[in-house]
Amino acid sequence: MLPIYIIRAIAMLLIIPAHEAAHAFVSYKLGDPTAKNYGRLTLNPIAHFDLWGALCMVVAGIGWAKPVPASPTRFQNPKRDMAISAAAGPVCNLLLAYFGMILLKLSDRAIVQLLFINIELSSVLGYVYLFFSVFVQLNISLAIFNLIPIPPFDGSRILLLFLPQKLYFAVMKYERYLMLAVFILVFTGMLDTPLYLANNFMIALIDRATAFIPMG
Repeated sequence: MLPIYIIRAIAMLLIIPAHEAAHAFVSYKLGDPTAKNYGRLTLNPIAHFDLWGALCMVVAGIGWAKPVPASPTRFQNPKRDMAISAAAGPVCNLLLAYFGMILLKLSDRAIVQLLFINIELSSVLGYVYLFFSVFVQLNISLAIFNLIPIPPFDGSRILLLFLPQKLYFAVMKYERYLMLAVFILVFTGMLDTPLYLANNFMIALIDRATAFIPMG
């Protein structure tokens, strides 16, 4: 199991900075430079690192980083722009999963072609295949997890578009308790089935979107 943890750690160093930097970039483009001013408009993992979130990502495949700061009053349309900046992280992960799936399929085809020519090189490519497999899975997992419509996840800011503002801020009062409840559900396995189904659905969707590259 050790190689899986190492591969997850390497993938995490690419995935989480991209997710957080996407939030910061879109917020900046929409008029809020807060995240940029705090040094979060970067792909440097150290700027986004959260110890417990990183450990959970490596061990369980679900994790988080330091939240990107935002000042809604700096947006021209706070309700809409907060939702757009929140969606930027999961959308970035889904795009990374899409390109990761392409590279996964290409590495699979290369392994098949090299299997009868150079076994050592094909075994090296086996690790490349495993990396992209983990890369795709972690990106999708992070995107789905963050789309949970409960504070402080990205999905809660998107939910603001569909809820009356008064009701939304009434829910936000219980942000800490809701977050704790979600993590209890995750670590007791009660969210395993819905997350598994959502992840598999998205993997199948991306697999179909990259059907122009057949496996093997």
